[in-house]
Amino acid sequence: MVTTPTVLLVHGAFADAGSWTGVIAELQNHGIPVVAPPNPLRGLASDAAYIASQAAQIDGPVVLVGHSYGGAVITVAGAAKNVVGLVYVAAYIPEEGESLGELQGRFPLSPLVSNLTEKTYPVDGGDAAVEVTIKPEAYPAIFAADVPAAVTKVLAAAQRPLAASTFTETASVAAWRTKPSWAVVAGADEAINPEVERFGARRAGATVVEVEGASHAVAVSRPKEVAELIRDAVRATS
Repeated sequence: MVTTPTVLLVHGAFADAGSWTGVIAELQNHGIPVVAPPNPLRGLASDAAYIASQAAQIDGPVVLVGHSYGGAVITVAGAAKNVVGLVYVAAYIPEEGESLGELQGRFPLSPLVSNLTEKTYPVDGGDAAVEVTIKPEAYPAIFAADVPAAVTKVLAAAQRPLAASTFTETASVAAWRTKPSWAVVAGADEAINPEVERFGARRAGATVVEVEGASHAVAVSRPKEVAELIRDAVRATS
């Protein structure tokens, strides 16, 4: 009996699970079970542990899909036993022992780096940690240049901050070494240099689809193309 894997969608920084709305609709229209839990965005190890626990509580096989920083999360969380495939969407794909800062430092930095705003948030022990968001005025061009302006204003206002420590925390494992992977490269990405996405996908041996002219918000602007690659992954792992 063929079991269709459940697709678990992991959003990245500066967004929430609502960024998967179009992709979710496409997958549901094709009868594919899908869930999109919140990604805490507080640290790579803790975020990956949370997503791995979500996957482990799903009956049957799971295909993890990660956007942006969510790619690093699924790289670690993908070690969960019932995860059968990984799909990266305009995402970081780190190696074991590698940080996001080291990975993106291999290539010219994207405009994102110079357009971040720092704030603090409380952590256990009474100390404060740093989190970052994209400057609202820069958000449309950097994150979602191919999304209607009215929508980007909302996305900029609703963006979820990322703990700054995630850029230096290293991946404890690289699940793509033992599990098949697929990758969407956003050809006009201004948040992650597309060369970072291409490099990671090649290194992982991923099946790659490049979406020309797509911004970092490719799941919002081009949900059909993203969902089609996810469906390929589901078919291949069923």
